[in-house]
Amino acid sequence: MAFMVKSMVGGQLKNLTGGLGGEEKGEGEKSEAAAQGMTREEFEEYQRQLVEEKMERDATFAQKKAERATLRTHLRDKYRLPKSEMDENQIQLAGGDVELPKELAKMIEEDNEEEAEKDSLIGQLANIQNLDLDTLKDKAQSTLEDLKQTAEKCCIM
Repeated sequence: MAFMVKSMVGGQLKNLTGGLGGEEKGEGEKSEAAAQGMTREEFEEYQRQLVEEKMERDATFAQKKAERATLRTHLRDKYRLPKSEMDENQIQLAGGDVELPKELAKMIEEDNEEEAEKDSLIGQLANIQNLDLDTLKDKAQSTLEDLKQTAEKCCIM
């Protein structure tokens, strides 16, 4: 009951005086360390650990962002898209020497192999539907033989 009266009257009294009086610690108020059940040294160590953990998280996050930027840069080069300064800045912030994760590098390598295979002449012919390469090969050989025979006949005449 006394607490309720103190909080109601105390709040009204502070509003009336405008909070001019110096802040006094009440009986129930404690320092941050004491409020968490630690000594001052333990609290400082705890705060230092929190800062270190935050720095480690930030560094890991920056590394991940740089890896993503490297992947985007690679894709932009591959498809001849304009470069992004934001990606280049992220890579430089991470130290400039950023490697792709193994999984992503493997995926890119597989894509490059597939594209190289598709770019080849045989790959292009294989993409055409209803095309039998063996029949085409036989036809080309027979045409070549016909040309040789015709050339021989022309030379003899």
